[in-house]
Amino acid sequence: MLPLPSQYGVRTQLSELIEMRHHVQEVQIFSRPGRRSPLIGLHHSRLRGRGMDFDQVRVYQAGDDVRTIDWRVTARTQEPHTKLFHEERERPIFIMVEQSSRLFFGSGRLFKSVLAAQAAALIGWAALEHNDRVGGLVFGDTEHHEIKPRRSKQSLLQLLNRLVRANQALHPDAQPNRDAFGQALRRAREVLRPGSLVIILCDERTLTDSSEQQLALLARHTDLVLLPISDPLDHALPAAGLLNFTERGALLELDTHDNELRQAYRRLAEIREQRWQRLAQKLGVPLLPLSTQDELIDQLRDQLQSLHPRKQP
Repeated sequence: MLPLPSQYGVRTQLSELIEMRHHVQEVQIFSRPGRRSPLIGLHHSRLRGRGMDFDQVRVYQAGDDVRTIDWRVTARTQEPHTKLFHEERERPIFIMVEQSSRLFFGSGRLFKSVLAAQAAALIGWAALEHNDRVGGLVFGDTEHHEIKPRRSKQSLLQLLNRLVRANQALHPDAQPNRDAFGQALRRAREVLRPGSLVIILCDERTLTDSSEQQLALLARHTDLVLLPISDPLDHALPAAGLLNFTERGALLELDTHDNELRQAYRRLAEIREQRWQRLAQKLGVPLLPLSTQDELIDQLRDQLQSLHPRKQP
């Protein structure tokens, strides 16, 4: 089947994903000199010898190296303070991104499949700028493609190319694979080295007992960041009268003026959200849900800020 004509928000293009590199400075995904990322605790592994990265300032103690005294803080507080550093370390960053038929939908600014692709590209460019090895796995209803993590633009472009091809191949009549996410997670467990940082971009509705078990197993040897993708219509039905939905050739008609129906629909969405929250708490991993309703950069900035809110002066 030929891909549908490219249209912003419905289909993604390689040029759009490459363009995401210009937005890396707008959101602090990984640490930069003088700026600590909220994900810094997940971004330390085997020492690679890249030097030292500033961590914090504390009161000077006997035995501290006088060369690390922070003279500005010392002058301001009239008490000697010293800078603390941690060794910069490196780990492979593996971006798992879903491009299945369940994501080929959107009532907000763009389709969920496009939002997932843009988020994957932004994270990939941020990791590359941080001089990390980047790879990933693009999975859909019938197949998956993995890219071995490398510290090169070619590796990231290879991942983005696979992502665009999977996105362009999406169509509304595809038969969804209920276990596509679980299969992708099992493959990730086979290929990932312990200590990898795994970024997971998937549909909010894709979490099942099987995939939840696979995530728990994967979290034993890797660090995870969960980014479930949703659309406003996943959470609430508008009071718009009769709405028709199709799936697997079947037609479903819903009367959205039925208040009980809308309440039951909203409750199912709340249950899904709570399940993700419980899973993240159980595994001790960051949960950064994304919606097609809002700008990607603004959402990521707010979500990362919520992990470690700044103290009020």
